[in-house]
Amino acid sequence: MGNLFCCVQVDQSTVAIKERFGKFDDVLEPGCHFLPWCIGSQVAGYLTLRLQQLDVRCETKSKDNVFVTVVASIQYRALADKATDAFYKLSNTRSQIQAYVFDVIRASVPKLDLDDVFEQKNQIAKAVEDELEKAMSAYGYEIVQTLIVDIEPDENVKRAMNEINAAARLRVAANEKAEAEKIVQIKRAEGDAEAKYLAGLGIARQRQAIVDGLRDSVLGFSVNVPGTTAKDVLDMVLITQYFDTMKEIGASSKSSAVFIPHGPGAVSDIAGQIRQGLLQGSAVEQQNLL
Repeated sequence: MGNLFCCVQVDQSTVAIKERFGKFDDVLEPGCHFLPWCIGSQVAGYLTLRLQQLDVRCETKSKDNVFVTVVASIQYRALADKATDAFYKLSNTRSQIQAYVFDVIRASVPKLDLDDVFEQKNQIAKAVEDELEKAMSAYGYEIVQTLIVDIEPDENVKRAMNEINAAARLRVAANEKAEAEKIVQIKRAEGDAEAKYLAGLGIARQRQAIVDGLRDSVLGFSVNVPGTTAKDVLDMVLITQYFDTMKEIGASSKSSAVFIPHGPGAVSDIAGQIRQGLLQGSAVEQQNLL
C-alpha cells in the first residue's frame, strides 16, 4: 500500500538506503518518507542500528600442544553516520568478523601454555577487540565489546586436569590427617609420661610411709617388750606380710603367682638375705672410706 502511494515506513533503530535508478541517493531515518517510484526512487535495503552479538567458536592449539576451543562473543553495531559504508562495503558482516576473530585467536593462543590461556583470557579478548575495531571501523561498524566466554580443552585433558586437582587435594588431606594423628600421639605420650611420673611419686611416698611405719613399729615394740631386738621385730613383720600376701592370693580365683621356695621357713631365709646384703653394703662403703 505504501508503494502505491509512493510512501515508505522506516522503523525505529533502523535506517533505509534510498537509491535512484540503482545509484545511492540518501539515507532515510526512522519515520514515513515520500518515495516516488515513478522517477526511479526505491529502497535498496534496510540496516539495523541495534546492538548485535556474534558467538565465534575457534579451535586452536596451545604452546604445550593441547587442543582447545575458545568461544568469543563479539558485540557490534552499525554506525548511523557511516550507514552507506556498512551497507555497500560488506556483503557478509558476520563472516568478516569471524575471520578476524580466528586470525587473532590462532595467533595469540599458540604462544601461551594452557594454564596461561585461562589466566590471560582478558588479554586475548582485548587483542581481538583492538584488531576488530581497527578493521571494522573502515566498514562503518563499531565493536562495542569482545568477551572470551569459554575455554574448552580436549575432554581427555580436562579429565587429567581434574584428576591432578583431586590428587593434590587428597595429598593435602592426607598431610592434615597425619599431622592430626601426630598431635594426638604426642599428647597421649605426654599424658602417659605425666601419669608415670605421678605414679612414681605415689610409689615413692608409699615406700617412705612403709619405712616410717616399720621404724615406728620397731621402736614401739622394743620399748613395750624388753629384750627384743630389731631383728626379731623385722622377722615378725615379714611373717605378717607373708601371711597377708598368701591370704590375698588365696582369695583370688584367677591368681597365677607362685612363691619359690614356698613355706613359712622361707621368710627367715629372705630376712637373712636382706641382712647379708645390708652387711656387705656397709663393708664395701667402709673400704671405700679407707
